[in-house]
Amino acid sequence: MKERLTRLKTIRKLIKNYRIESQDSLLAYLEKEGYEVTQATLSRDLKLLKVGKVSDGNAGYVYSLPGEEERQESEQIYVQDFLRGYVSIDWSGNIVVIKTFPGHANTVSSALDNMNMDEILGTVAGDNCLFACLRQGVSGEQFMTELKRRIPEIED
Repeated sequence: MKERLTRLKTIRKLIKNYRIESQDSLLAYLEKEGYEVTQATLSRDLKLLKVGKVSDGNAGYVYSLPGEEERQESEQIYVQDFLRGYVSIDWSGNIVVIKTFPGHANTVSSALDNMNMDEILGTVAGDNCLFACLRQGVSGEQFMTELKRRIPEIED
């Protein structure tokens, strides 16, 4: 987990400081920084960081990080999606059960996934309920503490 977080910080730094046009060139920079990463892992990291490609003004494209305002705006959309759809939250062991209004489980699950909470390993949605699997060593209480930090409007 810690290696992933430091790798994500390194990717941000590299994109800010260098003109990176491809995953191959980003992989080369990461190797110079001491990271051995597969292309699949790098793709997931770029998606998690919401990295995009923008025109460099010379018929080429380079990687770009979203602006802080854009990131906050998209996070607020996910928070609203979550609040509109959830009914209750409970947990047992490392499984969190979130009951939703009918038809809202996918939206709430997607919102959780896009909030990029390190506590969550993954989510599975049905129609009116979703399961979130917590990472090893993360308790339901720790998950709720972090969720309430991100979404203070959540009721107990």
